[in-house]
Amino acid sequence: MNIEEFRDFCLSFQGATEGFPFDKNILVFKVMGKMFALVDIEMFESVNLKCDPERAVELRGQFQGIQAGWHMNKKHWNTIKFGVDVSEKLIQELVTHSYDLVVSKLPKYKQAELKAL
Repeated sequence: MNIEEFRDFCLSFQGATEGFPFDKNILVFKVMGKMFALVDIEMFESVNLKCDPERAVELRGQFQGIQAGWHMNKKHWNTIKFGVDVSEKLIQELVTHSYDLVVSKLPKYKQAELKAL
C-alpha cells in the first residue's frame, strides 16, 4: 500500500477529512473533528490508529509491527509499521476499527449529523 492508496482508503469513510494541524509532514484524518489516523507523508513508514485498549495490547503481543502509539496515549493508540508483519488487509481492518471507535464515542447529535452527510 502506498500513500495515495492509504489516503484514498481513509477518505472513503463517511465524513472523513484530512489536514495538517501539526506540521507539513503529518497528515491527519478526522471524522467530525476527531482524529482516527495519523501518517507521516515524507517517510510513510507507519500509521497511528486509535484502538480498543484490550485489543491494542493483544495486537502488540501478536505482531512485531504493532507497538504502543508513538507520541500518543499508549492505552488508546497503536503505531502500525508498514512492511513488517502486518498485512495490508489487517491495516485496513485497523483503520476501519479506528474510524468506527471514534464515531461510536461521538455525541448522539454528532452521529446523527454524520449519518445525514
